[in-house]
Amino acid sequence: MYKVGIIGDGYTAAELLRLIAGHDEVEAVAVTSTENIGRNMAGLYPHLRAVTDLKCEATDLRVLKSKCDAVFLALPHGLSVPMVQELAGAGVRCVDLGADFRLKDKDVYEKYYETVHAAPEMLADAVYGLPELYRDKIREAMIIANPGCFPTSAILPLAPLLEAGVVEKQGIIVDSKSGASGAGKSLKASSHFCEVNEGIKAYGVGTHRHSPEIAQELSVAAGEAVNMIFTPHLVPMNRGILSTCYCHLRPGIKAGHIKEVLEDKYRLEYFVDVLPEGIFPHTKWVYGSNFVQIGVYADEESGNVILVSALDNLCKGASGQAIQNLNLMLGIEETTGLRGAGVHP
Repeated sequence: MYKVGIIGDGYTAAELLRLIAGHDEVEAVAVTSTENIGRNMAGLYPHLRAVTDLKCEATDLRVLKSKCDAVFLALPHGLSVPMVQELAGAGVRCVDLGADFRLKDKDVYEKYYETVHAAPEMLADAVYGLPELYRDKIREAMIIANPGCFPTSAILPLAPLLEAGVVEKQGIIVDSKSGASGAGKSLKASSHFCEVNEGIKAYGVGTHRHSPEIAQELSVAAGEAVNMIFTPHLVPMNRGILSTCYCHLRPGIKAGHIKEVLEDKYRLEYFVDVLPEGIFPHTKWVYGSNFVQIGVYADEESGNVILVSALDNLCKGASGQAIQNLNLMLGIEETTGLRGAGVHP
């Protein structure tokens, strides 16, 4: 039984504990906090009462190094780097659910996150944790940069098409909708019930921190820089992301080839479901699961390609994908602890 620690006590930490409770080969042995030291996680999150008796501890890396095979870091940006330096240096595998290792260019990181990266030399060592694209590298990694929720929803449908050269590399648009849990548990005026309920709004227009992350990975797939626009929206629901991605067929490409490329890429992938023609995903179909569903529309006359993806931002968009990555790092069967279907209705 592998022992894991969790640094942080927010929504993603709670989701990690929920999923680990159904894992046969991993046990959570520590959760650390700054504001809730001494409090039971089941007191903070009563839905966990039957599955954990862990109390929040102060973050002591010496303790974590002594009893953990791996650690999840569920922290705001800028806080993970020194901890990962020490933990990974001591042979403890790290999965960072924050943003500190996602962007390979420190200047881009510092521009979008408005803070100096404490160890830019580590960026080359961290592996971007999208298993469907980087599985072999993840298996050998000590440091995983767990992808953002919006990027996961955009990269999975678009990257195979760019890699195959069937869509244009310019003029890509990603229009995404997210539930309020994507903003985290911290109190913010923009997340209050009265601000979110019965409304929808765009935010981070042209400046959202997930934009360079999406562009980075799409450019890797395309083999050159892509031109794209990403706009997120906040919608009045707890969980879920629905992303609609727009791009164009390259000359000479048949519309049916788009779906064929995605089906070929993901045919053996347990967690990626390319839906039958004419069916488009609903966030409720993947609620609470590690699945992402993709619907496809392509039209030869106009050249338009529309890809619609749905995932749970706390699961495949965060904690579920983190466990998927950990399974690969530890040599555990990849789907262990994550096989549950979505909760619907």
